[in-house]
Amino acid sequence: MNSPYRGVDVISILDFGRRELDLIFEYADKAQKYARSKIESLKGKVVALAFFEPSTRTRFSFEVAAKRLGADVISISGEEAISTAKGENLADSVRMLDYYSDLIVIRHKYEGAAKFAAEIAVNPVINGGDGWQHHPTQAMIDLYTVLKLFGTVDGLKYALVGDLKYGRAITSFLYGLTRFKPSAVYLVSPEQLKPREEVLTKLRELGLKYEVLASLDPIIDEVDVVYVSRIQKERFPDPLEYAKVRGSYTIDLKLLSRAKPELKVLHPLPRVDEIALEVDGTAYAAYFYQASLAVPVRMALLSLILGGEL
Repeated sequence: MNSPYRGVDVISILDFGRRELDLIFEYADKAQKYARSKIESLKGKVVALAFFEPSTRTRFSFEVAAKRLGADVISISGEEAISTAKGENLADSVRMLDYYSDLIVIRHKYEGAAKFAAEIAVNPVINGGDGWQHHPTQAMIDLYTVLKLFGTVDGLKYALVGDLKYGRAITSFLYGLTRFKPSAVYLVSPEQLKPREEVLTKLRELGLKYEVLASLDPIIDEVDVVYVSRIQKERFPDPLEYAKVRGSYTIDLKLLSRAKPELKVLHPLPRVDEIALEVDGTAYAAYFYQASLAVPVRMALLSLILGGEL
């Protein structure tokens, strides 16, 4: 396959323009028919999953995507399970995985780890989430979900709710929206979890207009998409600071009773208490559908990078 993505690294959603994302979405459409079957288009390829930070959904969906395409998968997860626990540095770990595989998916708690790995590796590297602002494949899944639900990403009103400071999935989605033309973007969070100034500066540079709010109440009747992020205890350097903001927002039926019937609630999962269980059985809930699209989107990306047919 003559793919424009052959051999490229995927570090940030900002590395992709509108046309590039549209192509990924086209391939995701093709991949959906194999999401529960198998195609041998990447037979003979080896995908390495280097997860230096705990993950379930991202790691499993990449593994399933690779295996659906016929690739073999090698996997390491958690620093205690690998040689870094014995003192091996990240650079040496990446070099060894680069020898063993054709592509590395890396997840790491430190900002810039994926970019660092890509500078060392000969083979392509995909960022499976690092630091607090980059999770490009999750943003692709989220944008694709909106496209499938509404037929467009443009012209909609979005409310991003919760941890806008530490949440890399929600920040990456926000970056992804700069490639489209939303009608309105509302950033809703406690004062302590407002987006970092460098993120807001980047949004202004890219021409995305937004409004910062402390509550979802004034806008719940006008938005089309509510993207919710859990407040992540593990990201807080001080447990007392986490305690102050835990449970700041809950999306429940009382709140949604004032929403438009077509409103959809997204969440990258896992959730804690920010979406009430009573929402799950309603037409508002799109987060499980969103999770189901992880495999075809990641199949599309692996195919485009490694030259597989769909």
